[in-house]
Amino acid sequence: MPYLKLNTNVEITEEQSQQLLTDLSQLLARETGKPERYVMVEVAGSRAMIFGGGTQPLAYLECKSIGLSTTQAKALAASIPPLLSARLPLPADRVYIEFSNCPAEFWGWNGSTFA
Repeated sequence: MPYLKLNTNVEITEEQSQQLLTDLSQLLARETGKPERYVMVEVAGSRAMIFGGGTQPLAYLECKSIGLSTTQAKALAASIPPLLSARLPLPADRVYIEFSNCPAEFWGWNGSTFA
């Protein structure tokens, strides 16, 4: 049930997109301790975005999961920006990440919720 959505103003090729999807999915599974078969990742590039008054490369990520702890959020905050910087021209100080711990009763899957 972990979900990670990446929005960036950087143009992303199909090859980069596929690599990011794979890398972020594996990272999210590892850092949350959830099976990768429950992980969902979305990557969207070439978005019209501005940060700090400038349109230099930037990214905004939403990370949601049932039972997401502050320890896991800190680990993800430390591990996501270097991964992005390795794949795209994204400096860590131009990346915002929003973390949400979603209650199981508010996360639906397969015709029901997790609670």
